[in-house]
Parts: sequence; C-alpha cells; structure tokens
Amino acid sequence: MNLMSKDISDDFPVSNKIYLNNASVSLMPSQSINAMNDFLILYNSLGPDSSDSALLIEEKLNNVRKIIAKIICCKPEEVILTQSTTDGINIVANGLSFDDSSNIIIRGMTHEHHSNFFPWIKLKNKISVRNIPIDSNGFFKLDDLKSNIDNNTKLLAISHALYNTGSILPVEKISTALKKEIPFFIDSAQTIGCIGTHDVSKLGCDFMSFNGSKWLCGPMGTGLFYCKKESSELLEPKTIGGESAIIENDNNLIFKDLPEKFQTGFRNYVGIVGLESSVKYLLNFGMENIRKKNQNLSNLFRDELMKIPNVVLYGPEDPDKRTSIISFNIKNFDSEKIVQKLEKQNIILAVREIMEKKIIRVSPHFFNNESDMLKVIDEIKKL
Repeated sequence: MNLMSKDISDDFPVSNKIYLNNASVSLMPSQSINAMNDFLILYNSLGPDSSDSALLIEEKLNNVRKIIAKIICCKPEEVILTQSTTDGINIVANGLSFDDSSNIIIRGMTHEHHSNFFPWIKLKNKISVRNIPIDSNGFFKLDDLKSNIDNNTKLLAISHALYNTGSILPVEKISTALKKEIPFFIDSAQTIGCIGTHDVSKLGCDFMSFNGSKWLCGPMGTGLFYCKKESSELLEPKTIGGESAIIENDNNLIFKDLPEKFQTGFRNYVGIVGLESSVKYLLNFGMENIRKKNQNLSNLFRDELMKIPNVVLYGPEDPDKRTSIISFNIKNFDSEKIVQKLEKQNIILAVREIMEKKIIRVSPHFFNNESDMLKVIDEIKKL
C-alpha cells in the first residue's frame, strides 16, 4: 500500500478523539509507549545504580544521539539532550559573551513564540535587541536584516517556522545573507519531524533547538540542542556538575568536550527511549512522505474552510511556504469559545495568537486522515 494513503491512526492510541494540536504536543505511537514500559522494567530489574544499568543507559544515550544526528545531518556529539526547546534557547541566550556595545537581532517581537522571545528580551538591559520588521505572515526582507547587522552584532535568532501562521522562513537564504559573519540560532520546534529532511550544514546555523514531543511524536520532557562543534567555544555553560566538567591542578575547572559540556545531571532516560522509538517510526514512514501527507491534509482543510462564510484564513497561500498549520477566525465568533465547544465534541484544536489577535490553530500530523479533517469541517459548519 502507498504510505501516503495508509491509515496509521490505530498506531496512535487516542480513544475517540480527533487530535489536531500536534504543533503543541503530538501523540505517541504505541510502540514508543511499549518501549518505555519495557525499558523501565529492565532498568529496575538490573538495579538502577549498577554497572549493568550504566551500560544500558550509555547505549540508550548514544542511540538517540545517533538517530537525531541522522535526521539533521550532524555529528552525534553535536546533539545535546535537554528537556525542551526552551532549554536550548536559554543555553545560547545565557551562554554568549556580551559587552555594553553588543547587539542581537530577532524577528517580529511579540509575533514570535514566547520561548524564542522572552530569553532575548531579558538581555535588553545588557545589550541592544534589534527587531526586523515583518509582513502579515511573519516574513521579513533580507535587506532589513542586513541593515541591522554591524560589527557589534553577536547573534541572529529566528524560528524556522512560525507557531501561529505556519510560515516557513527561508533559513538557507538567510544564512547565505549572513556570510558567516555572525552566529546564527534557529528555533526549529515547528519543523523537525514535519517538513521533510534537514541538513544543518545547508541551514547554516551554529545552534538549533527543538523538542521531542511535537512533530517527532516523542514524550514530554525531551528536548534536543544542536551545537556546531566549531561554535561551542562561543558558549559558556550556565549549569555545571560532575558530568560536564573536571577539576585540574589548583582547582582549575575545565569543561569537557561536547556533548557533556552542556549536559549535567541525570537525563530523562525513559523519555529518551521513547523518543528513539518514535523517531524510528517516523523514519520508517519516511520524512518526505510525512511532509507530503501533512500538506495534503492541510490543503484539504484550507480548501474546505474557504467554502464557509465569514472564515478568515492566515498564513501563506503557497503550501510550500507553510507547515501543516492552519490558522483561522470566523467573523463574529469568539475563537476560544469555538475551541471549547469543539473539545466537547472530542475535537482537539488550539487557541493561539498573532500579535494581539486570538486565532484558532489546527495542526494535523501524518497519523491524521482525510476523514478527521472533514468531520471537523462539518462541526465548524454547525456553529
């Protein structure tokens, strides 16, 4: 059977609900839930603090780094395990060295997700935080970016795709425009796992952060931070422990190499096992197949929405310039009340915002099907 038309919904247990909030937290495949259960039983039986369990943990950590390195085309040691996208953003925001004349560049201000806005705005008492103006979809002109860069610019920080409009920013063109003159950070929480293959060398970023619980279909509390090996010296870790550093003569503290440099304390081992299993599932389906199926579902839903009177759609019309996110409003209706009413019909959507405007966000993933999308449309017509 063609994977594009294959119904895999039974692999993702969710009772009788239509779940369309994958841009927030996705469902996990049953195989990942089972893998986590099997791991906990084995880990417990080996003795959590034993030489056997230590070998098991080392194997699992190495496995997940290798499989993440495979999907973003980097070295396994450049993959740092965190708890969230936010963790990785803060590693960069708190680890860079600044002086009074330093500046960083961000995009859109309050149009940006809080996690990729607040850590940078927190720096505004120390440095200048420069904003690139945007259009209604969140895109900006490269000339506006270039005009903000000077000899004191320490970083450009942007999202790969936007959580509210679904717009996919042209990060390769942006990277080319930077000419490797300043470090480049990408928040890729809304792209890894849903828009096909990725290659960090082509994206041209020094740092990238994403999580396991959105489009990768992993468990909560799993995050990934990519740190280009050559750029790791730009960051000083703000947390430290026996796993991340050593003491040499005269109590001199020396940080270990990647990935340990930014990884101290115990990790979410059971979550890492679940994440590895989920990524294997995605790779088996095919990352490009996931992108195609997501586009088909999104396009179907947008097409049907446009037939409904008073619906206002947001985001690019070109499907190649957006993720599967569909954002909309219905004139004279309260978005929050619509989402609440649909949840009572076992349909899970989300309320988000574009600047100050509340919108309804629908975010299908590859385990959804056309029937799901059409059932939701039918319920919206009944409002």
